Amino acid sequence: MTERISRFPVPELADLPDDIRQRILAVQERSGFVPSVFLALAHRPDEFRAFFAYHDALMLKPSGLSKGEREMIVVATSAANHCLYCVVAHGAILRIHEKAPLLADQLATDWTRAPLTARQRAMLAFALKVAQQANTVDAADDEALYAAGFSQEDIWDIGAIAAFFALSNRMAGLTGMMPNAEFYMLGRVPRTP
Repeated sequence: MTERISRFPVPELADLPDDIRQRILAVQERSGFVPSVFLALAHRPDEFRAFFAYHDALMLKPSGLSKGEREMIVVATSAANHCLYCVVAHGAILRIHEKAPLLADQLATDWTRAPLTARQRAMLAFALKVAQQANTVDAADDEALYAAGFSQEDIWDIGAIAAFFALSNRMAGLTGMMPNAEFYMLGRVPRTP
């Protein structure tokens, strides 16, 4: 039985605008499958473009945060927001970036008990505050992050990633998106040369 990708219509690849079709095919070429998020959000091409442009601006640019740290934010905040899709999909990406097969599960279950640095603990505490109580963020949060070694731009990145993935978590819930089966095993067992 095949899992449904979305509660909303999912367009055929051949029917998509060329730029979206090419992006999806490029992802499929790199990963060997098409993550459900690409097909579900293709339902609305303009929103697809805006979503992935902001995703790329946050997750792919040079930053004071490592790629692994960015994924830690996604996994921890997505767990707090009860988003199975993002926990599983970004948990796989985190395992690959950090070469740590247990870390994503630890962050999703109880990030406070995961083997993190003091810097990463400060980062996740702030990210979760943004994801769950952004109205309470204040100068004391900045001071704690400065003390942990983050710059003002890093603080923006942490908050923006938490905020963007709150949107992503809610879209996954709205559409009924389920993680691709392929994500579950990625990064759990070292690749053999």
